[in-house]
Amino acid sequence: MPDHKSISLALANEAATLALGAQLGKVLVPGLRVFLEGDLGAGKTTLVRGLLRGLGYADKVKSPTYTLVEEYSVSGLDLFHFDFYRFTRAEEYLDAGLDEYFTGDGICLVEWPRNATPYLPPADIVVSLAVAGEARIATIVARSDRGEACLTSFPAPDAMR
Repeated sequence: MPDHKSISLALANEAATLALGAQLGKVLVPGLRVFLEGDLGAGKTTLVRGLLRGLGYADKVKSPTYTLVEEYSVSGLDLFHFDFYRFTRAEEYLDAGLDEYFTGDGICLVEWPRNATPYLPPADIVVSLAVAGEARIATIVARSDRGEACLTSFPAPDAMR
């Protein structure tokens, strides 16, 4: 696979994670698959909340830990927020019929994607969040040409401060 664009950012607090999500939301296109990686409490759902708020979604943003998927329609986009943390077998992804979400124009935001491997389609963008004391380190990597095109229009890190 060719080298794709990557961005690393220090996120000082929750507000910075929300702002990163809002900026990411501005570059997403229909059909994109975004994987969110990081330990419990790293800020994956907070990032999604910022993304949705940045697109104009004003209602409550819930973690899909127990429902597996939360669906949102905002700014002309259909977004599906998945959380596969509770999967004990990757086949649960297929058993739940979730593969159908990944065939259309909806944007799929996936927490704990490794728990559905090898059945989950590949990511276009991977956002990794790592805890660093009270702060977070975010690394965003394009994993496809579509992801590369999105990140090319992503604001420079200095523009996000």
